[in-house]
Amino acid sequence: MTINPLDYTIKELNKVSLKKGRLLLAEPFMDDPYFKRSVVLLTEYNKDGAFGFILNKLLNVKLNEVIKDFPEFNAPVFMGGPVQTDTLFFIHTQGDIISDSIKINDKLYWSGNFDQLKGLINDQQIFPNEIKFFIGYSGWDYEQLEKEVKDESWLISKNNLTTIKELNNDNLWHSSLEQMGGKHAVLSNFPENPSLN
Repeated sequence: MTINPLDYTIKELNKVSLKKGRLLLAEPFMDDPYFKRSVVLLTEYNKDGAFGFILNKLLNVKLNEVIKDFPEFNAPVFMGGPVQTDTLFFIHTQGDIISDSIKINDKLYWSGNFDQLKGLINDQQIFPNEIKFFIGYSGWDYEQLEKEVKDESWLISKNNLTTIKELNNDNLWHSSLEQMGGKHAVLSNFPENPSLN
């Protein structure tokens, strides 16, 4: 898609490749109900496909409403994506104490031993600023995500986010584009519906 009224395309802006740990930022006019103005953290990317979580779609639900026997824990729950919406997933910074954690980058991990996690929460060894919960995930076949990038649905960003607080930024789509600077920052100011402008 050619970005109007500007004289460049998203394809020209995508200078980094797809890989685990990257952020996918929805192009400004995407109207998919799940992915509109979304920021997706890729937790896996290989020849089998891509797997990740939408970081900025907060749900109006409490953790204990999702998992009945979960310890009292005041952490928000986010919509991770349209796949397996009956399953709870999590990203965290505690890979050194949660066994079976899968490394995303030097600071962030996903998944791990769920029973151990509940025990650590009960023992006050894990706090809400160290973990982020999701219902569902976002997944693509290998060629499917590559095609969406070629079709200019996604801007690819290096991920400089290393804390759960940074991942919980309410304005993550806008601020991520702004931090990329230049022509990316211009995109962050595009209206959601240009016909209303």
